[in-house]
Amino acid sequence: CTLDSEVALRVGGDFFFDPQPGDSPVKLVLIAGGVGINPLFSILLHIADLQGYQEGKGNGFKIGTVKLYYSAKNTRELLFKKNILGLMNAFPGKITCRFHVTQQSSQICKELQPHVTGK
Repeated sequence: CTLDSEVALRVGGDFFFDPQPGDSPVKLVLIAGGVGINPLFSILLHIADLQGYQEGKGNGFKIGTVKLYYSAKNTRELLFKKNILGLMNAFPGKITCRFHVTQQSSQICKELQPHVTGK
């Protein structure tokens, strides 16, 4: 995709990411809302594990970048947010996330502020 490309999205289906050694690196975009983060967080952890193996052993896995877009009513309802922030810090430039909140009424903590958009 390039800027202004039109993309189609669907909800539901199978959620898995199973790269094999020697596969070309891919750029993943993961989009989640509410508790729909669960299977995508599992994919994110798998990618982090493969990234760690790649750096440590050179086992043939070539992991590209991952961008997670995750929306919830407010920051309290962003599941795994501290874990996601930890992954972004552990793999800078490889794993990124934008949180979006739709009904935030309280102040957003400083740790999340740079990564949050919305009300």
